[in-house]
Amino acid sequence: MGAVDTPQPSSSGKGKRRVGVRIDMTPLVDVAFLLLIFFMVTTVFRTPQALEINLPPKDNPPVPIAKSNIFTVFALPGDRYKWAMADNPPAEVTFNELPATLKTERDKNPNKIVVVIKIHPEAKFHAMVDIIDELDALKMTRFALAPMTPEDKKLVGAP
Repeated sequence: MGAVDTPQPSSSGKGKRRVGVRIDMTPLVDVAFLLLIFFMVTTVFRTPQALEINLPPKDNPPVPIAKSNIFTVFALPGDRYKWAMADNPPAEVTFNELPATLKTERDKNPNKIVVVIKIHPEAKFHAMVDIIDELDALKMTRFALAPMTPEDKKLVGAP
């Protein structure tokens, strides 16, 4: 507890006496630690945003898909995107135009379109996440991630 210590009167009897003050800091430290523990216990930490990808089992046979139903999206370095439907040559598109293009192709042939996302090794990671987010917003659940082959790089003109 807080206490004020006063020295005993001096025997010299001269004038002023000095008053010494001693404050016990134990209760203040107790309160500080209680507040610290309270805030640590009651704080809600931000949950990490994870992208859940369900992979098919290894023993499933491949499902044949008509080439005319494959919509390929290429994510290239420098935030560039290209898309191709079936055997058509790739067309460059901005990321803001990509959802409209996906929606148009989906509406032409609903429930049959499969989107294949091919990411260039030098492209930024958020490109893949952004494409998957757009597919989710359009409720297009049939998509696959595939590695970009050297033939794909030549096709889209990437280094």
